[in-house]
Amino acid sequence: MKFTILTPLSLLAASASLGVMAVPVAADDHAEAAAPALEDVLAHERRDDDRARDQYRNPAETLAFFGVEPTMTVAEFSPGGGWYTRVLAPYLAPAGTYIAFQTDSDAGTYRNRAQEARAKGWTEQFKESTAEMTGMSADDVMAFEIDEMPEEAAGTVDRVVIFRSMHGLNIGNNADTVLKAARMMLKDDGMVGVVQHRAPEGASYDDYGARQRGYMRMEDVVAIFEANGFELAAESEINANDKDPANWEGGVWTLPPVLRYGDQDRAKYEAIGESDRMTLLFKKAD
Repeated sequence: MKFTILTPLSLLAASASLGVMAVPVAADDHAEAAAPALEDVLAHERRDDDRARDQYRNPAETLAFFGVEPTMTVAEFSPGGGWYTRVLAPYLAPAGTYIAFQTDSDAGTYRNRAQEARAKGWTEQFKESTAEMTGMSADDVMAFEIDEMPEEAAGTVDRVVIFRSMHGLNIGNNADTVLKAARMMLKDDGMVGVVQHRAPEGASYDDYGARQRGYMRMEDVVAIFEANGFELAAESEINANDKDPANWEGGVWTLPPVLRYGDQDRAKYEAIGESDRMTLLFKKAD
């Protein structure tokens, strides 16, 4: 895997696709590139299929709470389907840096060969899909798995963001590895922003921490971060949803966007919307 970064070298080629006026700059004059307004990025046609989820995911408010600025270096863990990548990559590319990183595919366990092939082909797939999305060359889009983090990535990142992935890291026993990598990447004043499906008040660890429901207790998320040299700096209710009881036998996937049971009670689940979520910001502990 290679170090994955979006830089202004491809700014002129990408600007037409991004819908942003860009100031030509030299490769070493990154900070002077024209940064797009987040509202313009959110309104771009590339997000036409994503925008319906803004009411649940609140990207403008969430990134503001995390303190993300367009001149920053931001590393997104496990971009998945790319919902936030389609916000962050074009927002950061002109004047900042977007990094994508993933767990070590060689250390994973897989249900079948097709799943293994998808995991091990993540870098190439990510490069192609992000290039298509931004109009950049795939050669200018890079990503890395944490076991091959380049030395130059250490101490350069302003924010690491982890969206709805802590439950998978917890169940897969990968949380410590990923958070150690995040701490290594971060500047001294760098921070980690987390959005995670939230277990209901009074939930037991046996029912939520040890089961694959997708929800987690806030106390368990905080404990995992504290064990890896972080402390909670702030919390927000930006992504809360009090319509979600968070007690579905089928887990968070009962609700949109997955709708695990198809048309069965579909109207009920759509009326609830996406899951209740905690939004947390962590800093390095002294």
